[in-house]
Amino acid sequence: MGSKLQTKMITREKLTPYSKNIAVVTKDGSQYSYKEILSTTDVISENIENRSLVFCLAQNSPGSLAGYLAFVQNKIVPLMLNSDLDSELLDKLIITYKPEYLWVPKKDKNLINNGKVVLNILDYSLIKLSFNKEYLLHDDLGLLLTTSGSTGSPKLVKLTYENIFSNAESISKYLSIDENERPITSLPMHYSFGLSIINSHMIKGATILLTDSSLMKREFWSFLQTYKATSLSGIPYTFEILKKLRFFKMDLPYLKTITQAGGKLNDDLNLEFSEFCKNEGKRFFVMYGQTEATARMSYLPHEYSITKLGSMGIVIPGGEFSLIDENGNIIEEHGKKGELVYKGKNVSMGYAVSRADLAKGDENNGVLVTGDIAKRDRDGYYYIVGRKKRFIKLFGNRVNLDETERLLKNVISDCACSGRDDEMVIYITDKSKLKKINRYIAEKTSINHQAFIVKYVTEIPKNSSGKTIYSKLPN
Repeated sequence: MGSKLQTKMITREKLTPYSKNIAVVTKDGSQYSYKEILSTTDVISENIENRSLVFCLAQNSPGSLAGYLAFVQNKIVPLMLNSDLDSELLDKLIITYKPEYLWVPKKDKNLINNGKVVLNILDYSLIKLSFNKEYLLHDDLGLLLTTSGSTGSPKLVKLTYENIFSNAESISKYLSIDENERPITSLPMHYSFGLSIINSHMIKGATILLTDSSLMKREFWSFLQTYKATSLSGIPYTFEILKKLRFFKMDLPYLKTITQAGGKLNDDLNLEFSEFCKNEGKRFFVMYGQTEATARMSYLPHEYSITKLGSMGIVIPGGEFSLIDENGNIIEEHGKKGELVYKGKNVSMGYAVSRADLAKGDENNGVLVTGDIAKRDRDGYYYIVGRKKRFIKLFGNRVNLDETERLLKNVISDCACSGRDDEMVIYITDKSKLKKINRYIAEKTSINHQAFIVKYVTEIPKNSSGKTIYSKLPN
């Protein structure tokens, strides 16, 4: 089955020194100490077998957080999913992976068929399903995350305990996180960036301001101000919203750190936030990462946010970058483009597309070929200049264009997908289905419909073998 369980993990013992600290504050003002959260994790773990697979329908709530901690601390493997995931997609994943348990919001427990509720605690229920353990889980496997938004693919990223801990430790180091920090959850827990914020702050005994309120709602800002949030994180779309909300006019004296990841922020907006933070004595960090590297691989030190505008920065502590050409040779010269390769302890074990894959060992050996094309300047700072693979990011969700096409084939026979970050263009040959396709893909992916532009074309350009010629699609 592989190596012994890795010792570097977010254990109960690592959080116990912070027992008296407030771990969580919710939007209604409820507070939970680390001692109370750990007591809850003990109860949860007592009701579930070690080395079980559990689907966690995650929300930014105390029950969701306590469940996640209970699982990673007790050798139980969670798959973190959006609690609003389309029911058909959820059923598809359940059939594919046959989890022994579900961890769901109490309000949803009656929606689960063929399961028995074995525990109700806080705002969550633990449901035992009737699947037998057909395949064991690899000893090092600690966490599963989706990799391509919520497009219905069963493909999962397999993360180890060491992946989780090493990345959390690295982030806490370069952001100088301590127990006085109070980050607010502006991102969901099932998303690798959102989860990494929780991990990197909890290992330092910080207080998580836990909310699922939208930035567009007054209650989010009331919560942020009342409990004096010290940091705010977001994807490119977040910063577009912040500008519309006149963020630069807000009086937020306790907010000292702003972090951005989940896709490239356009240079104009990047400069505005960089200058604002510099003038207000705040720190603005641009970061780069992928789920396959447990969220983050690089950061741009805040003092260089203007002079190195557009850069993804330097590698995180403990990591290593290189650039390779089309033949796999290392590129030494600065300014020359090549595929970005990352090496570090936070690189995942590989992918799973079936339950049997969860028993397999490490297929990456600490090396991730990112699929991103980058260049390096004279000072060793990296810049993303394109993508090798057909992926784009929609509001922080990395979406595989090919998988999206396959999903759309359920409702339309001929289509093609292209686009750029925060804008997917879907080409169809049936004019009558323009609105239907937009609603369908937004519903299936749980991504805002504004991210999708559906265009009618008389035909999809294809070569002699029937493959789409994407370069000939209209702009």
